[in-house]
Amino acid sequence: MIVDSMAIFILLGSFLLLVLIRFPIAYAVALSSILCLLYQGLPLTTVAQQMVKGISSFSLMAVPFFITMGYLMGSGGISEKLIALADACVGWMRGGMAMVNIVASYFFGGISGSAAADTASLGSIMIPMMVEQGYDDDFATAVTITSSCEGLLVPPSHNMVIYATTAGGLSVGSLFLAGYLPAAILAGTLMIGSYIISVKRKYPKGAKFNLLNLLKQFAVSFWALAAIIIVVVGVVGGIFTATESAAIAVIYSLIVSVFIYKGLDWKGVWKVLDQAVHTLSIVLILIATSSIFGFLLTRLNVPTLAAQTILGLTENPIILALMLNLILLVLGMIMDMAPIILIATPILLPIATSIGISPIQFGVMIILNCGIGLLTPPVGSVLFIGSAVGKVPIERVVKATLPFYVLMIVTLMLLTFIPSISLFLPSLFN
Repeated sequence: MIVDSMAIFILLGSFLLLVLIRFPIAYAVALSSILCLLYQGLPLTTVAQQMVKGISSFSLMAVPFFITMGYLMGSGGISEKLIALADACVGWMRGGMAMVNIVASYFFGGISGSAAADTASLGSIMIPMMVEQGYDDDFATAVTITSSCEGLLVPPSHNMVIYATTAGGLSVGSLFLAGYLPAAILAGTLMIGSYIISVKRKYPKGAKFNLLNLLKQFAVSFWALAAIIIVVVGVVGGIFTATESAAIAVIYSLIVSVFIYKGLDWKGVWKVLDQAVHTLSIVLILIATSSIFGFLLTRLNVPTLAAQTILGLTENPIILALMLNLILLVLGMIMDMAPIILIATPILLPIATSIGISPIQFGVMIILNCGIGLLTPPVGSVLFIGSAVGKVPIERVVKATLPFYVLMIVTLMLLTFIPSISLFLPSLFN
């Protein structure tokens, strides 16, 4: 195996330098790739070829549809209905509003697939509501941002589609199924932590549990939750592909938001589509430029070298699994989610499979690691959104989030060392 150390240094060194000086990540990836290409004497037409190749994928077409679906449902009056459903489920507990926040994020995440959308939409409602009922504003914000990460795991998640494509064409349906139990465990651990804090601080209880109210709220929310059923059942059942299901879900979301819940008019629809296109342009630029980067990583044998280096440090699978998580957590502190998936997957997935971690399980691990990264400075976009929505200084939010960081790491360790959590549901349908 021929190793061009200088080319690797130029590629990775320039990329890290650009990231550290806060250069836009998509352009950092592209510029470092161009510098490496110039050093190797390769034609710059390779840039255009690899960018087109990177986004020329039928399965990847599901991403814009899922993003559009999330914006339509998120702006169509869904949030209040899901909060009411969550309140009927768990609002009776001590610290009931915190529990409602966490459960509502599980429901809403299955619609939006975005932690940022969850925080902005539910947070604008839940944080003021919790403060009004006597909860500390920093605690309310911390609960909101950490529970928003459930939406990254609950299908349909466009980040899982990106991972499935990057990992070499994994089954999107299996990945969707793999996210349900981990998201539920994450929600459970956050609820336990919230309950302990609520008892200690004597936060209030909600109204007593009422089965009739629960059934009523479920009936109201059914049209929103049915979108998830269309996608997951359709993909897992082989009725249609992930891309086809996403397209159908967009049409369904439009009908529900405009004609059933009437949370959007046609003027609002155009505004939502504008927001979706803006987000999509960022995602597709990242995917396209990361394709060049991935091409060079493979050409320079970086995944093989990284695997040999890490495996040369120890043969203990437990230590190796911890090292993989540590690498992903550190990357999450300095990079956004999509670039990590696109760049780290080709390097770290071979190491994970070499120690017996399934690609499906590793997908769930990388998604949760990236989710934790969204809550950590200096590039924690969800942390910043939560701070802005809750009108709480970032320093206070980070301090209030510390117990929840621990709970999320505990959940991550469970997912790492108990494969059946991620693989149980996919195994039932394979």
